[in-house]
Amino acid sequence: MLRWLIGGGREPQGLAEKSSVQTIGEEQIRNPYTELLVLKGHQDIVRFLVQIDDCRFASAGDDGIIFLWNVQTGEKLHELHGHTHKITAVAPFSSSDVTEEKMNLIITASADRTVIVWDCTSGRQVRKVSCFHSTVKCLTVLQRLNVWLSGGSDLCVWNQKLDLLCKTSHLTDAGISALVELPKNCVAAAVGKELIIFRLSASNSGSEGWNILELKRLADHQDNISSLVSVNDLTFVTGSHIGELIVWDALDWTKQASECNFWDSAVHPDVQPEIKLSQSPHETSVQHLTSDEECVFAAVGKGIYVYNLQMKRVIACQKTAHDSSVLHIERLPNRQLISCSEDGSVRIWELREKQQLPAEPVPTGFFNMWGFGRTNKQANQAAKKMQENTPVYFLELVGDLIGHSSAVQMFLYFGELGLATCSADHLIILWKDGERESSLRSLTLFKKLAQNGDLQLKL
Repeated sequence: MLRWLIGGGREPQGLAEKSSVQTIGEEQIRNPYTELLVLKGHQDIVRFLVQIDDCRFASAGDDGIIFLWNVQTGEKLHELHGHTHKITAVAPFSSSDVTEEKMNLIITASADRTVIVWDCTSGRQVRKVSCFHSTVKCLTVLQRLNVWLSGGSDLCVWNQKLDLLCKTSHLTDAGISALVELPKNCVAAAVGKELIIFRLSASNSGSEGWNILELKRLADHQDNISSLVSVNDLTFVTGSHIGELIVWDALDWTKQASECNFWDSAVHPDVQPEIKLSQSPHETSVQHLTSDEECVFAAVGKGIYVYNLQMKRVIACQKTAHDSSVLHIERLPNRQLISCSEDGSVRIWELREKQQLPAEPVPTGFFNMWGFGRTNKQANQAAKKMQENTPVYFLELVGDLIGHSSAVQMFLYFGELGLATCSADHLIILWKDGERESSLRSLTLFKKLAQNGDLQLKL
């Protein structure tokens, strides 16, 4: 029955034409997510999931409604109504006011040009602001400064009570599409092809006033910036619609490295030969970036690419990881990677090191008379040394979660509590570790039987 639930979520794509996407059989030994729980409530595309704490998360999308859920039980905790158009950005925000009890808040922005702060415990509106001249496309919380930023046609700084502390002048009609926090009270804002670096500073008068100063404009991208990610306090990375990847110094905002053709096998001959992508914008767009201390993981078109920051090159890839564009990608603590796609699937990958093949033997005989053997020997030794010093990695498909019937927009990873996914099919699915859930049910049943036994003995 369970296999039918997991496998029957969508029709196989590409039956009429042969697909180059890697497949996996029913036996998925390294895929723990063998049990699913479907959460219903939304009436349109669910685009956003944000984690509130260890066991709660919020969902939002094109119906303008926000739901709060318990990830352990799937219980719907609150249904938040206040927006009249689709949600365009969501951010969690923990209150740190020492005079009040700590509150878990979420901030939501909508195409109705409003922003609302919600109390996650009670589900009530804390405050609503309707003074925006355009839709807010991104929200970023600077927890250390106890403020948050909204990006639209201008950049605004707010406190937790939604008091406007300061704002920039009108930037462009396109507005800010993404924001990332940088050291020294700075932020990087993606505005079309440009990155604009701003610094926030508190007013010297001792009041709660703030100032925003534009420090620098970086125009290195050739197309609109589609993704921003912070690696650490020293590095951040941007990606564009035509597949440009740029690594930046987070302190002086200089370019450390770039890959404008990181899918091209001619540039990286030691990478898997099928990396060459078609040159249409849809195929080369960097939809999402994530990172750890060593690598940046890029969702580019239908593929996944692993870019090593120290080596400054792609070390592994799956050109056709999905049948359609990869929309979201995250690195897990156990060297695994999860990706979701427009094709409705969620896939688990493991980054593994290839076993190096021994170098070919040096040719002897006739060719040695002309010196060819010596030359080949030197080349062979150089190639062998290069192989020994340069590990080669690959992405292995270890799990395929098929339960949604339309594009999976994003997901949240909750460790042992499982995985939450949201989709254009209006559904949220909680993917659970089947063995763990079965063990917990058995333990609960054993406790109940033990309690009943004690009760009968007392009677």
